[in-house]
Amino acid sequence: MKKFVLSFLLLIAGISFVLAQKTELMVKSSDKGLYIEHKVAPKESFFALSRLYNVSPKFIASYNKLDLNKGLLIDQKIRIPLTDTNFSQQSNTGTPVYYKVGDNEGLMTVSNKHKNVLLTNLRAWNKLAGDNLKEGMKLIVGLLQTKGMAAVTLTAPPNTVEPIAKVDKLPTVTEQPLTKGEKKAEEKEAEAEIKAEKKAAEKEEKNKPEPVVVKEVVIPVVTGEGYFKSHFEKQIRTNPISKNETVTSGIFKTSSGWMDAKYYLLIDKVTPGTIVKVINPTNNKAVYAKVLGEMSGIRQNEGLNIRVSNAAASVLAVTEQDKFILKVNY
Repeated sequence: MKKFVLSFLLLIAGISFVLAQKTELMVKSSDKGLYIEHKVAPKESFFALSRLYNVSPKFIASYNKLDLNKGLLIDQKIRIPLTDTNFSQQSNTGTPVYYKVGDNEGLMTVSNKHKNVLLTNLRAWNKLAGDNLKEGMKLIVGLLQTKGMAAVTLTAPPNTVEPIAKVDKLPTVTEQPLTKGEKKAEEKEAEAEIKAEKKAAEKEEKNKPEPVVVKEVVIPVVTGEGYFKSHFEKQIRTNPISKNETVTSGIFKTSSGWMDAKYYLLIDKVTPGTIVKVINPTNNKAVYAKVLGEMSGIRQNEGLNIRVSNAAASVLAVTEQDKFILKVNY
């Protein structure tokens, strides 16, 4: 009887997983920016969601004001932030993210609500002949960039060199039923993965972050104040500078910035996507960095007001490894 009940529960979980994969990703917004909502399935953890949506488990926990070391509840709704690392409104390849059109909304309104996505992209992705929309329509407003979900290639807008491939709907995945042996092996593998993830999280919490080696950050490929300078100048036309603070900063590692001059920072109580001018008072060097998320809730950030990306620290000619003083304007 117990074996029958266990097999039945595993079957229900498998069906729920397949149905979840076919659900369209619907964009939502808050004061922190755009996000999608995920309903937690059995045995899912912050690390599993990180792999599925290509976003840091720490960022997911911080974004939802949850403790990274505590587990998730089945059917718990988790907000997955859409950032520059996992969401694109320029590429034509990825997993579509949809928006449901409201009453009296036109294409320009939809663009303004979703990071000013180009109207040409909205028309091409959704095969629109004009800018008038009907209430209840579902429009693609961007594509999730992750290896954890099926990707499609949408119709590219005019005057681009990208190959054009029409896709009417997401590909469906048909899963073969598992044998008893395969079910047991899958269950053991999931339990081992959860234990390994928990152990890794505990080890990371106990140990301090690995010191940043100066050699890794003093040989940037690019110089100057960064890609987001023009965005900052546009931002202050509508939202004049209201903050001018001296803060204690640390560094976090990222692959961005070395080639494209895109610099980032973490800071509390500032909306993700805001551009901040960061100045090193010892030499007056400055960069413009985009806010990725908050600092709160993580023990490693105690005593710090912000963290800047290692590429930004390099351009600012920061020589300290743990803590240093910077000025921020936004």
